[in-house]
Amino acid sequence: MKTIQFREAICEAMSEEMRRDDKIYLMGEEVAEYNGAYKASKGMLDEFGAKRVIDTPIAELGFAGIAVGSAMNGLRPIVEFMTFNFSLVGIDQIINNAAKMRQMSGGQFTMPIVFRGPTASAGQLAATHSQAFENWFANTPGLKVVVPSNPYDAKGLLKSAIRDNDPVIFMESEQMYGDKGEVPEGEYTIPLGVADIKREGTDVTIVSFGKIIKEAYLAADELAKENISCEIIDLRTVRPMDYEAIIKSVQKTNRLVVLEEAWPFASVASEITYMVQERAFDYLDAPVQRITTADTPAPYSPALLKEWLPNAQDVIKAVKKVMYKK
Repeated sequence: MKTIQFREAICEAMSEEMRRDDKIYLMGEEVAEYNGAYKASKGMLDEFGAKRVIDTPIAELGFAGIAVGSAMNGLRPIVEFMTFNFSLVGIDQIINNAAKMRQMSGGQFTMPIVFRGPTASAGQLAATHSQAFENWFANTPGLKVVVPSNPYDAKGLLKSAIRDNDPVIFMESEQMYGDKGEVPEGEYTIPLGVADIKREGTDVTIVSFGKIIKEAYLAADELAKENISCEIIDLRTVRPMDYEAIIKSVQKTNRLVVLEEAWPFASVASEITYMVQERAFDYLDAPVQRITTADTPAPYSPALLKEWLPNAQDVIKAVKKVMYKK
C-alpha cells in the first residue's frame, strides 16, 4: 500500500486507464496546461499529449455535446466540470442525449462517458457554487451516479466508471482533494453499485456518502463513549443503489439515520427512507431520521454556513432520537 492524496488517486485512475485504452481521452476547462483546476490531471498533458488531454473553452454545453458525439463514434471521453454547478449549462446534453441515446438508438450506440468534478459546498463559495445535485442526476434513468469519500474508493470506482459502457456522473469534493489515504500499489477496481460498511455496529445504522460522511465518523466516536454502537454505511454509488446492504443493516440495528449534504426535498435520503419502510418496516423500532442541509440556498456568511451544513452534533441528536435517549 501507498499513501496518496485524493487528487492523486483521481489522476492515477485516469492515467492508468488511458495507458490501457487509447480510445480514452480527457477534456475540460484547464485540465491540460494548468494540470487541472484542482491539479487532478497533473502531468497528464506531458504524458498523453494535446490530442488526449484537451483544454476547452468555458462552454459546458458545447464540450458535453462533443463527448456524446465522440462516444457514439467509438471513443471513451472523460469530461471534467470545474464544478458540477457548471454542469447545469450542459445538462441538456447529459439528460437528453447521454442518458437516453442507448435506448433511443435501440442499443446501437453505447455511451461510455464519465462526467466528473467537484460537488456540494467548499467553504464560503456562496449559493451558486455550493450545490449538490446527486439526487438530480440519480433521478434520471440511464445515468449512474458515484460519490466517493476517500482516495481508495475514488481510484477503484473511477477505473470502473471509465470502463463502463453507460454514462457515469462521478462527483468529488473540492475539500477532499488534499485528503490522504492508503491505496494499493497494484491494479484494482471497485464495482459500481456496491456499498461499503465502514464501521460495524449494533444499535443504529447511519447511511451517508461523500465528504459529509466524516461527520458520521466523528459522531460515532462520541456516541461510543456512551456505549452507543453505530454501523456506518458508505453508499459510494448513489445509482445504482445498494438497497440490500441498507436493508440488511437495518434488520440488525432496527434504527436508521441518513446523513446527506443536499436539500431535503426529494433527496437521496427520501428514496432510502421509502425503500426501508417498504421492505423493512417491521424491523424498525423508531421512525427514520434524515439529516440534510437547510432548505435554503447556501449562505455566504460563515456563521450562517455553519448552521446550514449538517455536522456531527446533528448526527448525535438524530441517533439519540431514534434510540429514545436524551
